[in-house]
Amino acid sequence: MEELEPEEQLLRHARNGDLPGIQKLLESTIKDEMQININCKGKSKSNLGWTPLHLACYFGHKDVVEELLKVGADVNLPNNIGDTPLHKAAFTGRKEVVMLLLHYDACATVINGTAQIPKDVTQNAEIRSMLEAAERTEERKMEEKLLESAREGDLSTLIQLLGRTKPPDINCTDLLGNTPLHCAAYRGQKQCALKLLRSGASPNIKNKNDQTVFDLASDAAMKQVLEGNVMTRHVKKHEGQLWKSSRFFGWRSYWVVLQDGVLSWYSKQSDAAANVRRQGCKSLTHSNCLVTKDNCFFTLKCFDDSVHHFKVSPKNDPETMRKAWLDALEEHTAYSTHYCSQEQGSEEEDVEVISLGGLTDSLQVCLFLEHQSKSVHHVSVTLMCVCYFRTSLPAPMFSRNDFSIWSILRNCIGMELSKITMPVIFNEPLSFLQRLTEYMEHTYLIHQANASSDSIERMKCVAAFAVSAVASQWERTGKPFNPLLGETYELVRDDLGFRLISEQVSHHPPVSAFHAEGLKQDFVFHGSIYPKLKFWGKSVEAEPKGIITLELPKHNEAYTWTNPTCCVHNIIVGQLWIEQYGNVEVINHRTGEKCCLNFKPCGLFGKELHKVEGYILDKSKKKLCALYGKWTECLYVVDPAAFEAHKKNDKKGTEEKKGSKAGCSEDQQEAPSAASDTVDVIPGSQLLWRIAPRPANSAQMYSFTSFAMQLNELRKEMEGAIPQTDCRLRPDIRAMENGDIDLASEEKKRLEEKQRAARKNRSKSDEEWKTRWFQQGQNPHTNTQDWLCTGGYWDRKYSQLPDIY
Repeated sequence: MEELEPEEQLLRHARNGDLPGIQKLLESTIKDEMQININCKGKSKSNLGWTPLHLACYFGHKDVVEELLKVGADVNLPNNIGDTPLHKAAFTGRKEVVMLLLHYDACATVINGTAQIPKDVTQNAEIRSMLEAAERTEERKMEEKLLESAREGDLSTLIQLLGRTKPPDINCTDLLGNTPLHCAAYRGQKQCALKLLRSGASPNIKNKNDQTVFDLASDAAMKQVLEGNVMTRHVKKHEGQLWKSSRFFGWRSYWVVLQDGVLSWYSKQSDAAANVRRQGCKSLTHSNCLVTKDNCFFTLKCFDDSVHHFKVSPKNDPETMRKAWLDALEEHTAYSTHYCSQEQGSEEEDVEVISLGGLTDSLQVCLFLEHQSKSVHHVSVTLMCVCYFRTSLPAPMFSRNDFSIWSILRNCIGMELSKITMPVIFNEPLSFLQRLTEYMEHTYLIHQANASSDSIERMKCVAAFAVSAVASQWERTGKPFNPLLGETYELVRDDLGFRLISEQVSHHPPVSAFHAEGLKQDFVFHGSIYPKLKFWGKSVEAEPKGIITLELPKHNEAYTWTNPTCCVHNIIVGQLWIEQYGNVEVINHRTGEKCCLNFKPCGLFGKELHKVEGYILDKSKKKLCALYGKWTECLYVVDPAAFEAHKKNDKKGTEEKKGSKAGCSEDQQEAPSAASDTVDVIPGSQLLWRIAPRPANSAQMYSFTSFAMQLNELRKEMEGAIPQTDCRLRPDIRAMENGDIDLASEEKKRLEEKQRAARKNRSKSDEEWKTRWFQQGQNPHTNTQDWLCTGGYWDRKYSQLPDIY
């Protein structure tokens, strides 16, 4: 029999409880100066992903467990499905092993791949009690660590603790009843106090001596911090060399400057001194810093959900350098957040200021106006540096007024439009693959869902994302170009935290598949769409057949839904206008919760135009909350009882006005009145999503959003990286974008003929078309056929790609 590798022997001995065998193996490796990984993972079917400690714990070999722990086995290392050794010992009811693991500081709160902690997997009441006690001990340790970091001014530890998946109670107390904010107050730790306040610490809690944080404030400056009046007219400038990570270029060295609440980075210190050739910048309003155990790295998450990774040089006291940067970032963030929110003060505050009277009042008003002016300047700076992407197309659109679509469509009533060749003038300069990518414009809603610990809050965000995905279609009456078979599109957005790949996987019927993922592996969003288009005489209807799937691995959740039907009216005569209608059901497959949304058709008088209404239901179909709004504008959530009462009153008002309204022809030749483009907000509502205003030049740019204008942009760094099948390289779309309609028409015709010839040649040779990045398979959540990403695209090995352009 072939002798096993040392690590395979170790796994076998651990499984069988062979303590002498393990000791002999470890001794022999020391003598022979061999290296053996005590935390190695099994590769065979019986132990795949399990370490020796997992196996010994599962089979209850206490002496082997103790030996492995003594020689340094990682007590909290998870296997391939997220189980730690403590999960395995608890699952099999090994009480003594559980006690031993806890003695070696095993964590009782690790969440596995099925969202369970060790106490959730055991059937033994005694073990469950032990694990609950261990949980409480761990929680208390974290609380003591939080209290200590607040006392000692250890900002990096404070940030790390508050950034945990399950952070300690921010209002926990010590033996004297002091909260972390009390501790920071009496020790004069201003940066820690600021961080605690921004994270939700209450300044009104009293300790055992009946004292609030204001009573313990070390000086007047600390009192100002606690009262929210810490800001002065300036904060100290901070600058130095940092390494910054980029998706395309990896880690690069920059000279980074923190000034007046704005973070800027330059290639050289001399550029910063002259304020030229700035490589990028970000406003720090409502930003957050996250740190790792490593002394060098830290991450900045900005108000727009963009994420920026930095590291200090490991050569010169990295811990002190990182602390200096974190302190400065915290101070500038507080400064920027304070002044950018000045203009949002309540009416009550305004009345209070006016009532002060006299010279003090005048000076405060002057100071406020100065701060407001400074705030506008900060916003302008932010916008300047966010404009890394283009803000307009190379040429405005042509007028369609001189072209009659009726001359083409009059013989096509009831037909499927994907089989009709349309003149290029009725297109917009995007492929349907790029149009699909517009789902990702509001990715921040996915990040919000992922950050929430409550499944209902996550459902609210996912429902808002589902509604926001169709918002860009408002006033978009141009038809995207039909993708060619094998056409692809990729988009990497570091600022939004995702990357996406899509491919045209079928031509008849036309099916487009896409797969997006978070850059931190925090979500997966995928689906395949078959846009079934039909002409009904006066309107064109687009029914997007296909399931959309969103997966949140952190919560072991998957959500699925289908998009509503889109209809373009007044194809023959009158002003073109768009509506979305139909039912959308968003399902959480883990919890059974659903969000049932109704995209309402316009109706006779246009009263229901663009409206969306629905409910979030638990698995027993009980209404938990109501959602309402307009897919062109915003979405709110409110208590179901308040929503139904509002609907009832609204219905009464409508019936009273009915008699006074004149009749309206169903064959409207104009779009419904824009006066209805407002949402009546019900008291107690919470805003989930609001659309960003379109740029001023949108009407001349095919009614594109800012996001849409950036989709076909071809940057120099992309030219050598993207495959030859990418939409950005498609000549007819590029010609139309550049305003050359004749060339676009010629190229479109040439590409269609080339595609037909290729299909004809394949049919002669019995050769079947093979997709490159997707393959058909079963969607594990719906058990229906879907197009799933095969992976490998981002390895950038693009051999044997079809010549489609």
